[in-house]
Amino acid sequence: MTSSLNVPLARLIAGQICIHACMAGMRMATPLLALDQGYSAAAVGVLLALFALTQVFLALPAGRFTDRHGLKRPMAWSVAMAFAGAALAVAFPLFPVLCISALMTGGATGVAVIALQRHVGRAAGNPTQLKQVFGWLSIGPAVSNFIGPFAAGLLIDHAGPGAGSVQGYQAAFALMAMLPLATWFWVRHTRELTPVATVAGAARPRVLDLMRQPMMGRLLLVNWLLASCWDVHTFVVPILGHERGYSASVIGSLLGAFAIAAAVIRVFLPMLAAHLKEWVVVSMAMGITALIFAVYPLMPSALTMGLCSVLLGLTLGSVQPMIMSTLHQITPPHRQGEALALRLMSINASSVLMPLLFGSAGALIGVSGLFWIVGAAVGAGVHPAWRLRPPGHRR
Repeated sequence: MTSSLNVPLARLIAGQICIHACMAGMRMATPLLALDQGYSAAAVGVLLALFALTQVFLALPAGRFTDRHGLKRPMAWSVAMAFAGAALAVAFPLFPVLCISALMTGGATGVAVIALQRHVGRAAGNPTQLKQVFGWLSIGPAVSNFIGPFAAGLLIDHAGPGAGSVQGYQAAFALMAMLPLATWFWVRHTRELTPVATVAGAARPRVLDLMRQPMMGRLLLVNWLLASCWDVHTFVVPILGHERGYSASVIGSLLGAFAIAAAVIRVFLPMLAAHLKEWVVVSMAMGITALIFAVYPLMPSALTMGLCSVLLGLTLGSVQPMIMSTLHQITPPHRQGEALALRLMSINASSVLMPLLFGSAGALIGVSGLFWIVGAAVGAGVHPAWRLRPPGHRR
């Protein structure tokens, strides 16, 4: 395998895009429908949290399931659950059903991500290939986060008798239900890898044993700090822009510049993989992120804030393939699905809890202070990130 994208990997990425786009489209459409039906912003916040909540609780069982059964069986369950969740919203576009749809499509996407990441990680033959395949795979969510909401928005506005009609929402949900079926089309012919041999009669491994490994503990800490940076940027920039009187389109452009930069850097990572060391990239990313967070609130205009958003997107976008490559190198083959689940749990727990914490802290210290506190925490994480070096590179 070279840095070029091969056909089996391209099919897996296409499958990932389809099922992730289903969740992304539902995550955009369901809150809009709830607001149209008169539900409060607090209710919409609960609805959005449900997309991540299921992944927190399903991740560990899903990881163990993929360790036992490989790729196709978890993917089949994911496809069925995502299809059923979106189809329920088509049949019953009511708030309680939308909550169930959020739980089902969010959970299905989490299971699918774990199965896909474990499969491509095991298929890679060396650390360079790990960085390459995860560089390509990380492009998928960026694409799906555009496709799902964009397609759903078009149908909401144009598929019914009027913009925002219930029929338009039902059409959007129907399209989202079709996307997971496309996922199965792309992955159904993938060849399963040789199962990992386990020791007969061995005690069932405990998740605490995995978390107590020093390298795993450092990796989860670093991963959580970096995930918090994504969350704080998404949360604070609209508030900061609103305080300064920027229009919604300007604020959206700031967030869009961040997302585009994160996607662009991931296109180039597979080509540079042979020349990159995981712990160096992660450590530098954390240091640069801390510096950007220090100056971001001081930027005097939307243009300079946009420059910070682009630099932050390039920096944080480079991290995920390096984290995934490191995780596969430090985890025993028979527990890689479980390790991926721990990582996913920490990210989604952050997505559920951190906005609540940001809201409380922001009211006390202001949004600038929030940037600086998170930046200081990320800067303190440079040392544990540097200690993610493999033993052979310590000198």
